[in-house]
Amino acid sequence: MSEFLIKIADKSHFSYAATICNQMGESAKARGTGIAKRSPDYIELKMNEGKAVIAIHKKSKEVAGFCYVESWGHDEFVANSGLIVFPQFRKHGLARLIKEKAFELSRTLFPKAKLFGLTTSMAVMKINSKLGYIPVPFSELTDDDAFWKGCQSCVNYHILTEKERKNCLCTG
Repeated sequence: MSEFLIKIADKSHFSYAATICNQMGESAKARGTGIAKRSPDYIELKMNEGKAVIAIHKKSKEVAGFCYVESWGHDEFVANSGLIVFPQFRKHGLARLIKEKAFELSRTLFPKAKLFGLTTSMAVMKINSKLGYIPVPFSELTDDDAFWKGCQSCVNYHILTEKERKNCLCTG
């Protein structure tokens, strides 16, 4: 039996939003990679919409991981974004379990959408591969400006713009 409860996040999880945002930033800084920054209000919005997955440690009731679902281009493109597993809960296969739940949620909410993800993490690339994702060039991603605007807070945004959104350090 898993020591984590993995479920669709809702209003009862709002108290975790700031902690999730802080950990996303700290994790990106520790890895030296870019990440699109999200505010606690944005995380709460995703929870309120039923478009987020949260992992809670059953014993301590601490947030252990998180991921949310985002859509663009009139729901034609959907990504599982903001995947985070808190350092003290890593090495339990939690990222895979969260990603599987987010994938299932995405398919339920957007059954005809093209699912994609952007990542610089080899571990996430392996999880994505097991879920059936295949690497694609950025030209195959949405052309919705709202999606690309989300990249603006990433430290690597200049690379994306210099390459006219054709590539960056992330893998699509």
